Amino acid sequence: MDLKEIQNLIKFVAKSGASEVKLEMDDVKITIKTGTEGSAAETTYIQHVPVAPAVAPQQVQQPAQEVPAPPAPAPENPSSDNDKYITIKSPIIGTFYRKPSPDKAAFVEVGSTIKQGDVLCVIEAMKLFNEIESEVSGKIVKVLVDDSSPVEFDQPLFLVDPS
Repeated sequence: MDLKEIQNLIKFVAKSGASEVKLEMDDVKITIKTGTEGSAAETTYIQHVPVAPAVAPQQVQQPAQEVPAPPAPAPENPSSDNDKYITIKSPIIGTFYRKPSPDKAAFVEVGSTIKQGDVLCVIEAMKLFNEIESEVSGKIVKVLVDDSSPVEFDQPLFLVDPS
């Protein structure tokens, strides 16, 4: 359930005259209480309940790797041309976004010079947006993932030339 649906539900409950409405879905519990004297005061409680099946569809798309690896970049070895580059990998499963919002510019482009701590992208996981920061300094050589694409843990995101 997204924010607009919750806002519409609150407006509907306020107009209906009901004093309290409870709604429970797979991963969300919502309780809406309105003022008893017809006042405009409303109280809304939203509780997110973690449910394992909510994550399962993402895992079905591409199986997650069993070998735990730190989020630190590691050299990539598929070809001799890429031996000199550092691969920045996804520390979490989620949806990859190159921009902070649809109307903003991308965090980095091919050719951008980055330093340690610079934000490279955002990965959305369970409605939380996680900024992914660079752990190396260098120049972006290649962006390996399309915007708004699902990514897996340890999936390569960027190639960086550290020189």
